Amino acid sequence: MFNSIKRYSALMISVLLMCMLFGCGKKNSQELSDYKENMTTFYNKLSYYDTEINTIDPEGEDATAQLLLLMDQMNEAYKLMADYQVPEEFDSIADISKEAADYMQSANEYYHLAYDGEFDENNEDLARQYYERANSRVQVMLQVLHGEIPEGDNVIVTTQEAGQFSTIGDD
Repeated sequence: MFNSIKRYSALMISVLLMCMLFGCGKKNSQELSDYKENMTTFYNKLSYYDTEINTIDPEGEDATAQLLLLMDQMNEAYKLMADYQVPEEFDSIADISKEAADYMQSANEYYHLAYDGEFDENNEDLARQYYERANSRVQVMLQVLHGEIPEGDNVIVTTQEAGQFSTIGDD
């Protein structure tokens, strides 16, 4: 039941570690500082949710309720992240952050459909796919924030100007 979520444990931990290296030497504008602080908070929350999900006893009586509560909270964190004012230095990831939030919203909805009431494997599979897409967007964002050229499955980079990257979705 929780295997699809637990597989991303290593990803979330690596995201947190990479976030600690966030200081890229860009302009020290207040907007940039605020964004970095907000994104650090976001990545810390993801790490927390990952840890909490992995501590759920799948055989526990309230395991499903715990999972869905954590997914609801994670969904809210993604919504907040998508609303952060993206500084000019990182405007190439503004759309990606909104995509990540949209995918997380869909994942959350499908997890509820899968686990509220009788278990539905098809909805769990859809939820997992949306969850993976949300996480892949977060990984691309992190790569851009670190000044790297994004890599990954279904990521296509088109260089528009130095430091600006675009992706084509994997719908």
